Amino acid sequence: MDASPATAAPIETDAVIIGAGPVGLFAVFELGLVDIKAHVVDILDKAGGQCAELYPEKPIYDIPGLPVVTGQELTDRLLEQIKPFGAQLHLGERIDVLERAAGDRFRLKTDAGTEFLCKVVVIAAGGGSFTPKRPPLPGIEAYEGTSVLYSVRRMEALKGKRVLIVGGGDSALDWTLSLQPLAKSLTLLHRRDEFRAAPHSVEKMRMLVETGDVRLMIGQVTELHGAGDALQSVTVKTKDGEERIDVDAMLPFFGLTMKLGPVADWGLVLNENLIPVDTEKFETSEKGIFAVGDINTYPGKLKLILSGFHEVALMAQQAHKYVYPGKKLLFQYTTSSSSLQKKLGVS
Repeated sequence: MDASPATAAPIETDAVIIGAGPVGLFAVFELGLVDIKAHVVDILDKAGGQCAELYPEKPIYDIPGLPVVTGQELTDRLLEQIKPFGAQLHLGERIDVLERAAGDRFRLKTDAGTEFLCKVVVIAAGGGSFTPKRPPLPGIEAYEGTSVLYSVRRMEALKGKRVLIVGGGDSALDWTLSLQPLAKSLTLLHRRDEFRAAPHSVEKMRMLVETGDVRLMIGQVTELHGAGDALQSVTVKTKDGEERIDVDAMLPFFGLTMKLGPVADWGLVLNENLIPVDTEKFETSEKGIFAVGDINTYPGKLKLILSGFHEVALMAQQAHKYVYPGKKLLFQYTTSSSSLQKKLGVS
């Protein structure tokens, strides 16, 4: 029988990258070139960070070699680029604990109970951790994590349940389509009959509404009803009045806010909620812990994706010294090195 994350042995790896945005994903590539294996952890349920979550279809014009690329396209290209290195992504998890362990290693633990032991840590968390916006409903805290869910970690946990999804963006529509086959009943609630999601997702949702497989309500939740941490029903206000509907789980997708989160408790020197680093190796005040991308600060810092790409290239050179102490690193170019091309599967 498989052990649960809370009881499983720690995952031992060379590096843990905190953040699966473009800079965190490219860190997998640069570390892989110098034979450093990495695991990636992100609080969001998909890779791409702000690019994929906040503006997946918004064009980006300053990525070298790509005159125009959307946030989602850039994410997809990076995921394809790092495939040769087999990095495992742990999505929908947040690193809560980061501390030193024996043997010059670090111990990290997520809010889902996953533990890691590694030699280097790369913080690529953008402006911090994304925190879901909480609906302004009295008593909602009692149901959070059990009946009120801001992300879906195990779809099977909602099998046979009466599910209410609240929101009109991509997350709300994506989960409506994904959970409908599993749920006993599924209601999608939005304050207006217009949606910010991808048109094909909206079209699929409306087809399910027509067949009676999804109920679409226009209005907003005004009150929660339940016992202990178990939600039993909610009151919905519509243009026609109030209606009470039975639900076992409510998934509000009201967007995300950025907070520094647990990073503030890891003992690192901070400067106005950013992590100061040196510009030779992008190391923090703690040896073996690096910060790249928008989370760091240094003289002349520009918050650009391409700046983060440059930072991870230099970071990887120093990380190699911790993972392979005493081993000389020969600098090579991917255009001319047969060994690097072999790693990339292009030789």
